[in-house]
Amino acid sequence: MSINIVVAMAGLEVHHSSHQQFEPMSTSCKADEIFSTPSYSHRADREFLVTEESTNHNGSTELLRKGFMEYGCQHYRRRCRIRAPCCNEIFDCRHCHNEAMNNINVDQKLRHDIPRHEVNQVICSLCGTEQKVQQVCVNCGVCMGEYFCESCKLFDDDTSKKQYHCDGCGICRIGGRDNFFHCNKCRCCYSMLLKNSHPCVEGAMHHDCPVCCEYLFETRQDVIVLPCGHTIHKNCLKEMREHHQYACPICSKSVCDMSKVWEKYDREIAATPMPEAYLNKKVWILCNDCGKTSNVQFHVLAQKCPSCKSYNTRLTRG
Repeated sequence: MSINIVVAMAGLEVHHSSHQQFEPMSTSCKADEIFSTPSYSHRADREFLVTEESTNHNGSTELLRKGFMEYGCQHYRRRCRIRAPCCNEIFDCRHCHNEAMNNINVDQKLRHDIPRHEVNQVICSLCGTEQKVQQVCVNCGVCMGEYFCESCKLFDDDTSKKQYHCDGCGICRIGGRDNFFHCNKCRCCYSMLLKNSHPCVEGAMHHDCPVCCEYLFETRQDVIVLPCGHTIHKNCLKEMREHHQYACPICSKSVCDMSKVWEKYDREIAATPMPEAYLNKKVWILCNDCGKTSNVQFHVLAQKCPSCKSYNTRLTRG
């Protein structure tokens, strides 16, 4: 069974978070107050995207795009910084804040994450003016982020990520709204390819990765849905395979098609007869794959489930 099912990644400034594993509102942009013709495409209640065809002022367009993709940090290309409401310090983005404030050199009692939805002040990177959260600088008129979500306080000039705000997740995600759907039971966004076939698990993304313990709902790494419905980082699953671990760390079900491996076990067991004292020994097993309990012949190598032919079993009674 294939497991390369990637969920929508949380937009870096969200993080439900993505996937994601993948945030006061007005219905118009501040640009309307600066220029006679608006230069935004209103995509949702809280999302705005700068366009080039919506203004008849070449100078206005040039001003809006001044410094485009020239500012930002390793997480975002944006033309503003934020003032953290928790510690009143200025950072390029919330991730920069969290990395700095949770550093091993910081006193453990002082470590904290920024309450991103409480951010209400930003500083324009071009003119240095501090102001309320908005897309266009009130002083120099530059657009501080080509993609802007007023709910998530997210600014990003790199729209190739195809950011969109998911009301179900409550955050912005990347990958394109048309390519993902929100599952109300799993409480996260999945690929449209899985809309009628994915295994639903309550709050599938609302837990830590079982390998590295990072919170999956807000992760910026690729996340994979296992056949059992549980989720894990793609890189963590790869590391598990490198260490020959092929069972879900949460429920112990096989994470891929193991039929070839079970055939190898059949040959090994057939070539390794048990001593006479154990020929009639029976044990009770629980199959991790199908969940059935069986009474089977004991073998020192492994016990095979008679129902699904899996060797992914455990002894329950001798």
